[in-house]
Amino acid sequence: MARPTQGKAKVKITSDGRRVSYGQAGKAKGGGPRVRPGTSKGDSYCARSLGIKRRLSKKKQNDPNTPNNLSRKRWKCVGAKSRK
Repeated sequence: MARPTQGKAKVKITSDGRRVSYGQAGKAKGGGPRVRPGTSKGDSYCARSLGIKRRLSKKKQNDPNTPNNLSRKRWKCVGAKSRK
């Protein structure tokens, strides 16, 4: 089993034992969290990641364990917007 990418914020172990790395490492300036749903930064991220999602195959678009979908869930993305 391959090691997840070092320095990523989160690692999820799926039901089949696969390790999926996702998220940006570290803290934001000032020591706060990087992920703040419901902000303009969150809306920007959701809009960009929706473009990534649309380019994937239908199978991967609906797979909840892809790094893009895990990050979108963490940002609470609904379409191109981030909700609180």
